[in-house]
Amino acid sequence: MAEDDFRRWERELEPDAPDEGRSGGRGLVLVAGLTATACAAVIAWGDVPLGTAGLVLSSVILLLWRIGM
Repeated sequence: MAEDDFRRWERELEPDAPDEGRSGGRGLVLVAGLTATACAAVIAWGDVPLGTAGLVLSSVILLLWRIGM
């Protein structure tokens, strides 16, 4: 059963509440940066369609992850 939204709001107001969803944020940013750098390198080496496809695909995945899907 889904958690009540009111309880989520209560947790946001508690000053010493632990952050449950913040564990992998730094690693995800690192992976996103490495992926973007690798795709930019592929574009610089002349394979523009492959680099562009990689950038678009990684952006869609990060967007879906960020909105919780």
